[in-house]
Amino acid sequence: MSAKKTVSDDDSALFRDAVGDVKSVHNDRIDLSEQKANPQTPSTPSKIIDDTSVMAALLDDLSENDLLETGEHLAYTADGVQRSVLRRLKSGHYSVQACVDLHGYTVQQARIELSRFLITARENRHLCVQIIHGKGRRLATSSPRLKPAVNQWLQRNKAVQAFCSARDTDGGTGAVYVLLKRL
Repeated sequence: MSAKKTVSDDDSALFRDAVGDVKSVHNDRIDLSEQKANPQTPSTPSKIIDDTSVMAALLDDLSENDLLETGEHLAYTADGVQRSVLRRLKSGHYSVQACVDLHGYTVQQARIELSRFLITARENRHLCVQIIHGKGRRLATSSPRLKPAVNQWLQRNKAVQAFCSARDTDGGTGAVYVLLKRL
């Protein structure tokens, strides 16, 4: 039998300082009794699941070009990249390893920042990143500027394998997931 290892008081104190205050969790389940008590309020999780499955079924029949023509959703795959890669990217199969938010940038500033971001992401060997470009609807008198610019820049970037509009929880059509080529 192996001897039980003990932790010194100094190590224990160091650990507690590093972790900080913690709160004990006794139950990690959602209490559904409140939702059943008010039948007029639909169950949010099931509504989200239903909406997601309907949207997935609708999007399966569309090509990337159909999505681009709507002006809302962005989607692109480089030559030789399988459609299944784009489908997995859309569904959130790849975890986002870095994110940049281009809100408030001019088009020229956004181009420089995006270029820096993509170079750094590749240097750090990130494969999936997120770019938040916004929807460009702040001013009703002008059309979006960053979103179409980001779309064009990413399509011209040889390091980009695929990209698509993000899920609603990650910004929807105001952001894109980008899959980068391996170094």
